[in-house]
Formats: sequence, C-alpha cells, structure tokens
Amino acid sequence: MKRAFNFNAGPATLPFAVLEKAKESWLDFNGTGMALMELSHRSKDYEKVHNKAIASLRNILSIPDDYEVLFLQGGASLQFSMIPMNLLKQDQTANYILTGSWSDKALKEAKKLGSTHIAASTKETGYHRIPELEEINLSDDAAYLHLTSNNTIFGTQWHQFPNTQVPLIADMSSDILSRPLQIEQFDLIYAGAQKNLGPSGVTVVIIRKELIQSQPALPTMLSYDTYAKNNSLYNTPPTLAIYLLSLVLEWVEENGGIEAIRKRNEEKSSLLYNMIDNSNGFYIGHADENSRSHMNVTFNLKSEDLSAKFLEEASQAGFVGLNGHRSVGGCRASIYNAVPLEHVEALVSFMKNFKEKY
Repeated sequence: MKRAFNFNAGPATLPFAVLEKAKESWLDFNGTGMALMELSHRSKDYEKVHNKAIASLRNILSIPDDYEVLFLQGGASLQFSMIPMNLLKQDQTANYILTGSWSDKALKEAKKLGSTHIAASTKETGYHRIPELEEINLSDDAAYLHLTSNNTIFGTQWHQFPNTQVPLIADMSSDILSRPLQIEQFDLIYAGAQKNLGPSGVTVVIIRKELIQSQPALPTMLSYDTYAKNNSLYNTPPTLAIYLLSLVLEWVEENGGIEAIRKRNEEKSSLLYNMIDNSNGFYIGHADENSRSHMNVTFNLKSEDLSAKFLEEASQAGFVGLNGHRSVGGCRASIYNAVPLEHVEALVSFMKNFKEKY
C-alpha cells in the first residue's frame, strides 16, 4: 500500500508502526474476543491501557507527582472555557498573550466568564512573531497567564517561556511531545491529541494538583476536580483514542524518547526553512526567523496564481494538506512527530523542481 505524503495540520498523520500495531489487535484485543472499542471502560483490560497511557506520558515528559494527568473530551476548544470556569475568581483578571487565532479564541471565551487583560499581542503586525519576554505586561490582579505554545496557522512557536509569579497556562495542542519541557514552569498544560499525541477525540490536561478545587457551582463535567477524583473515568472516556495515544507513547519510547524526537523535528524543519531561505525570494516564509515553528512551516509564493499552481501540482504528486489555513491562505507544511524525514525530503525535492520549472 502506498502511503500519502501527509502534511495535514490536524487530524494529522500517525506513526505507521502504531497503525500496524493497532491493526493486529483490531478484532481481538488481548485475547478478549472483542475489539478495544468494545471493551467496558470499567474492565481490567481497559484499565491497564488507561493507566499505562498516563504512566508513559509522565515518564516521557518527566511530569512530577504533584501534577495530575487527565483525559478529557471536547478538544482544546472546551478548555478555553473550562480554564476560566475553574481558575478565574470574581476579583481577578485572566491574562492572555495573543499570538494567533487560537489564543484569540481562548480570550473570547474567557471574556464571557470574567475580567480579561491582553498581556502582550502581535496581532497588529500579522502574527509574524512571538512577543519578546519584556513585552509581557501582567495586570495587577492576574489570576493566570495563558499562551499558545505553537501557532499552527501562522507558523510561530515559543522557544523560551516566561517566568511568572502567577500560574502559567499553555495550550500545547500542536507541539506537545515534540521537545523536552520543564513541566514545573507551567501550572496547566492542555492539548488536543490529534497532532502529536494520537487521534482526535481525547484531550490531555496536565495540571498542578494545588490548582484543583471542588467546584460545586459548576456542572459536574466542567470541573477538573471530577476528573482528578475519578482517574478520568467518571463517565465513559474515548477509549479507542486513549489506546492509540498509548501506542504513540510506546513509539516515542522505542524511538529514543523525547530528546531524539526533538532532534528529528529540528532536522525536518531545517530542511524546509533552508529551502525557503535559499530560494532567492521564490518562496517567502511567514514567520520571523527567531519565532519559526518546528511543527508548522508556513510560506507563500510570489503571486496567488503561482501559489495555486504549486498546490495543484503538489497534490498531483501525492502531497496532501499543504494548503494554508482558510483564514490566511498560502501554503503550510505540518511536520509533526510522525511525519517521516523521507517525506520532508520528498517535499523539498518537489519544491526545488517547481522553482526550477517556474
């Protein structure tokens, strides 16, 4: 079977070895005579999968014991609301750094629930860069500071995080598991799984335990306390998605761990950025050099007609998902953990040939 050159921004490609392993047990998981998705979430067979996924994530990211690892549904978009619901008090202000569409959406949800403040923003200059740390201006009554670590639409990424006296919250949906993290620097990390962790359907929340409080005024399913007290098994979790997530974590461990993943990601992104930088303006990168993402490489060509021709010929050559987000257009190559180096090399070769042709 020929695999596509999959550069989709999400849901994104999964490691082929993971798909093969899942295929082996698709109809009969662990001798149960049932597919994983048919198992009771209260069964011992599923419980082992669930707990192993949590333990593997703790091990790979070196998550300390004073943090909870939670599995939720609703994507990162639900976290835009759950965070202020659980952490924003009436006499406090939620602080947000705007670096793209997703941080802007998070701010809009918080505004519905309480007082907000923009601590820094690059919106006025087209989200070409990440703010300098000295540009961040917290409000006096800040409940927390929220940022988006990687911006899929604009191709920018935080390479140094702020040290704050208030809880630091990060939406890491598109770059979690792509590089080592100092977890203690953050108080809450959340991520939809469908880019680096696994398939769509499960959202990971890593939260400092002291932030979790009983929330009797909140709907049960919107309180972090509910998930923490019940090992994320208060209701039926997305069992198949969590199983595939656990297989992705196994794959990371088998392939050298987080540091090896980081090196491969830097190698892949360097190939593409070198192609762009050495094209004499034929390809034009969107992000400033010191803010470039290792996950999403965004670029344009010299004209819209040429960009359209590039995307058309790329599609004919088997490259999938290179269209930029509908809100900004252009081109984007999403090169998450599971995108093989060989696929990036093939894209660079195509870009070189296209440049020579036109």
